[in-house]
Amino acid sequence: MKYLTPPPAWRLPEGVNPSLWQYANTPRLATEEDEYFEGHPLFRFDSEALKTRFIEPGPLVDLGCGAGRHSLQFAGRGFPVAAVDLSAAMLGELARKADAAGLRLDTVQANLCRLGCFPDATFTYSISMFSTLGMIRGRESRRKALAEAHRILRPGGRLALHAHNIWLNLKDPQGRFWLMGQGMKWLTGRPGFGDRKMTYRGIADMEVHLFTWGELVRDIRSAGFRIDEVLPIDAIRAEPIAVPWLGQSVRAGGWIVFASR
Repeated sequence: MKYLTPPPAWRLPEGVNPSLWQYANTPRLATEEDEYFEGHPLFRFDSEALKTRFIEPGPLVDLGCGAGRHSLQFAGRGFPVAAVDLSAAMLGELARKADAAGLRLDTVQANLCRLGCFPDATFTYSISMFSTLGMIRGRESRRKALAEAHRILRPGGRLALHAHNIWLNLKDPQGRFWLMGQGMKWLTGRPGFGDRKMTYRGIADMEVHLFTWGELVRDIRSAGFRIDEVLPIDAIRAEPIAVPWLGQSVRAGGWIVFASR
């Protein structure tokens, strides 16, 4: 399969590496998105979690909207929605579906680390789901994205985000082997602790950052957010883990975090 050649590193957007650039510039991924993820348990769970917590319509920004599953749902409930993504193809697919459903929303192609297209205190709600934060390369860039999400929220506005837990890798032999290598990175101070590479939907060397709980909390708070609620979720069933107060920082496959400005 032939892919576009990424630009040189100095021309890549902040927080984007060559594989993520290829992902954002591969149109087939947008047209295949709904079929690929049909029936995914996390899609069912996070949709319900957002629906029951973001109730009163208000301006909402969907950061890393993809093909727009959340943007469409909130627009259908009367929320003014701005859907943001790096991929023009994803935004085009979302616009097509919105037109077909008779829904109005704004699509914005932008880097989540640089949201100067939005004034301060524009939105009441901000969402960044399905490990969007973990796809941003480098901790400083991830912190910039969180700071931008904070800046464009109104005082009292709420953020919801999803992130994966690095310790989910304890559950399989390959993951445990990878964790051993991460331990050496941590001990020697090499960069990239928590960054796991994979072939994802035909894109080689895609990276997702897997967080420790302490790291995620520090990053969210560094942007000025106050954490209100945490849903530790199982990696397979995408349901809240039993007895979440007992070792959730290791037992959870990931978290959905609700925070306020």
